[in-house]
Amino acid sequence: MTGDRFIPFRRTSIVTMCADEVPAEERESFKAFAELLASLLHHEFRARLEALKDAYYPFNPDTDTRAFDADARTSVELGPTEHQAAQQRLVDELTALAEHANFERISTDDLDRAFVEESLMKVRLEADFDDFEHVVFYRRGEHTRQEEVKHLFGLRRRTIEFTNYAKVLVYVKFKDAAHFEAKGKDVDDLPFKAGSTIIKLFQDVPRADLEMLFPNARVRMRLIDKLLIGVPAVVSGIIVVVTKLIAALIPVLLLLGLWLGVHTEPVQLNQGQLVALGAALMAFGGYLVRQFSKFKNRKIQFMKALSENLYFRNLDNDAGVFHHLLDAAEEEEVKEAVLAYHFLRTAGQPLTAAELDRRIEDWFARRWEAAFDFEVDDGVGKLRRLRLVDEDGQGRLTAVTLDEAKRRLDEIWDNLFAYHAPPRAAEA
Repeated sequence: MTGDRFIPFRRTSIVTMCADEVPAEERESFKAFAELLASLLHHEFRARLEALKDAYYPFNPDTDTRAFDADARTSVELGPTEHQAAQQRLVDELTALAEHANFERISTDDLDRAFVEESLMKVRLEADFDDFEHVVFYRRGEHTRQEEVKHLFGLRRRTIEFTNYAKVLVYVKFKDAAHFEAKGKDVDDLPFKAGSTIIKLFQDVPRADLEMLFPNARVRMRLIDKLLIGVPAVVSGIIVVVTKLIAALIPVLLLLGLWLGVHTEPVQLNQGQLVALGAALMAFGGYLVRQFSKFKNRKIQFMKALSENLYFRNLDNDAGVFHHLLDAAEEEEVKEAVLAYHFLRTAGQPLTAAELDRRIEDWFARRWEAAFDFEVDDGVGKLRRLRLVDEDGQGRLTAVTLDEAKRRLDEIWDNLFAYHAPPRAAEA
C-alpha cells in the first residue's frame, strides 16, 4: 500500500467503473445521482474560491483593483498586523485546499536531500533558505520512473531509476527589504521583489530536482565542470606564459632590476623588444578573455537547461494555481463520496469505516491494479453531512436507497437559494 491518497482516475471514469458494477436498470439512475452530488459539491467549492481570492488579494501582484473595507465603506491599506494576519489566512486556505486535493506535504528533509542527490539535469544549484519567511512544498502522484542518461562525457549511457512527482505546489514568502539590505544586497538588483509572495504549480518533477523550483536558486559549477574548464586553462596558461610572456618580459625585468639597484649592467630596450612585449601581453590577455568566455558560456548553458526545464514543467502561477487546485480538490471530493456511497449501497450489509476502506482499496488493487490510501473519513464525512447514510450505535454504516439519496440531494439543491416572496396586498 502506498501512502499517496490521490485516486489516479478521473471523476467520470470512477462513475463509469461504479455504474458497471450495478444492474443495468440502475445505471442511469446512479449516474444521475453522481451528477447531482457533483453539482452540490461544485457549488460549495465556488464559495471556497471566493474565500481564496479574498485571502490572496493583498499579495496579488497582478491586481488592478483597490482594497475596500466593507464596514468602514472606504478604501484601506493593510497595516503590519493586518498584513501578517492576512498572510496566515492565505497559508491556511492554500494548505487546506492542497490537503483536500490529496496533495502530500514535502518535508524539510526531502528538500534538503534534493540539494545533495544527483540531479538529472547535471546542474548544481544553491538556494539561500534564510531569504524565506515561509516555505511550503506539496506534491501529488508519486511514482518510480526510469530514464536513460549520458555519462563518461556522453560516450556511454546508463539507465537510472528515480522518484518522480506528477504535481508539485510551491508557496514561498520572501523576507522584507530590511533583511536583504542587512546582508549588503541592493534590493533593486534582486531577481525577485523583497517581501513578495510566490505561488506556482509544476508537473513531472523528479524528487532529486526539487531545488530547481526555488525562486532564488542560483547555478553553481560542479567539481567536474570546474576541472573540465580549469585543467585545460592551467595547462594552456603555462604554455602561453613560458613560450611568449616570460621571453618578452626578460628585458623589462632586467631594466627593473637596474632601477632597483639589483645589478649595474646597462639595459636597453629597442623597438623590436617592445613590439614583442606588446604581442605577448596581447596573447596573454586574449588567453584570459577566452577562459572567462568559456566559464560564462558553460554557466549560460546550465542556466538555459534550468530555464527549459522550468518552462515545460510550469503549469500555473499565482491566482491561477487556486483554480487548478480547486478543480483538483473538487474532483477528489466527488470521487471519494461516490466510491463510499457505491460500496456501502452494494455491500449487502452495514459496514464500519475500516471495512469500507479495505473493500475500496482491495477492489482497486484487484480490478484496476491501482494502489492508494483511500480517504475513507473524508468520503464518509461527506455522506453524513448530506444525509446519505444511516449509522447504528456500533458505528456501522448503511447507505440510503438510490431514489432516497437523489431525493435528499434534490431537497438540498432546492434550498440553496431560499426566496421568500413579499406578501401580496389584500384584495379589495
